[in-house]
Amino acid sequence: MLLVLFSVLTAFFIGIILTPLLIFLIKKGNLLDKPGGRKIHKYSVPSMGGIAIFIGLLGGILIWLNYLQLVEIRFFLLGLSIMFILGLRDDLVELTAYQKLIGQLIAVITVVVLGDVRVSNFYGLMGVYELPLWFSYSLTIFAIIGLTNAFNLIDGLDGLAGTLSIITFLGLGGWFLYSGHTTYGFIAFTFVGAVLSFLVYNWHPAKIFMGDTGSLTLGFALSVLCIKFIESNVAIPADSFKFHAPLATAAALLIVPFYDTLRVFVKRARKGISPMTADKSHVHHFLMRMGFRHDQVAIILGAVKIGFIVLMVVFNELPDIVMLPTLMVLVVAGGVVLDRLTLRRVKQIVRCSPRVLAQRSYHGMRAKVKIDEKVLRQEDVNLN
Repeated sequence: MLLVLFSVLTAFFIGIILTPLLIFLIKKGNLLDKPGGRKIHKYSVPSMGGIAIFIGLLGGILIWLNYLQLVEIRFFLLGLSIMFILGLRDDLVELTAYQKLIGQLIAVITVVVLGDVRVSNFYGLMGVYELPLWFSYSLTIFAIIGLTNAFNLIDGLDGLAGTLSIITFLGLGGWFLYSGHTTYGFIAFTFVGAVLSFLVYNWHPAKIFMGDTGSLTLGFALSVLCIKFIESNVAIPADSFKFHAPLATAAALLIVPFYDTLRVFVKRARKGISPMTADKSHVHHFLMRMGFRHDQVAIILGAVKIGFIVLMVVFNELPDIVMLPTLMVLVVAGGVVLDRLTLRRVKQIVRCSPRVLAQRSYHGMRAKVKIDEKVLRQEDVNLN
């Protein structure tokens, strides 16, 4: 445990020292994230803060892990490095979707095939247990790529991605140490130190963004560690504390990016537009339209994630066949409530807007204005 603490502190202090230097160099090189499009910041801000996170992580790991532990995670570190380089390249020179997909496939296959980190069992869900090898590989590769990009999409507000990742890394780190997977617990807690140092400068108003350099790296690490959690949970003796719904618990650990991505993809598909179209329909955008600031949204969504994790701990003896539908019902219900509250808030603002309420009927009566998602897109309420 003492070595874990040393690793966390090492990663934190490397990040704290390196991030201001990174901000200076990025400003000097004019490699700034400029406002526009679906971005909600008003001013140009340095990006690529993920560099400090990655270097802090490597510092903590390489200094405090022994040789055998490094050998154990060599394919994870290789895949993580590939994803980091991919994100860095995309921040410097924007890559096409196809180029990014190829790079992500290389990183993920490295961990799944060479490192043998995969979902190998459904543990009785729908009567399915051991999975065929080809299906196990395919499912795991698809899941990691999907969740990595989902986390990338949630990185839209100051402090949000950092807050959500720290909560998940803390939960995973505690579990891995408890279950005897010390090396992976070491990694998770070292990530906490690295991300926490970045969050000092990324909290609203942010002095630096993590960019794809950070969001792809963190999303990849979180996805891989969640799959490792699923597999490690099975090895726990039946008379010890364990999660009888490992698949649902892993989903709860990544509930915010997982739900947000599914939500926006479904909404876009229903409108007949590409799911990859950039817009302001993410959960954090809706919360900001209700009047919350960046930091408040980060705290709210962090609290939601903690709530789902606590739910899984309390009902740890229930199986996936019960907990997966329960999670689904809860998140869908929460999404419906959020949409209605946001529409109500925007109605209040639109009614006070002379630009919209200048419409009148033939009888001189004020026309009733229909409030729908088009208005939500037009009325970007308190998005800065």
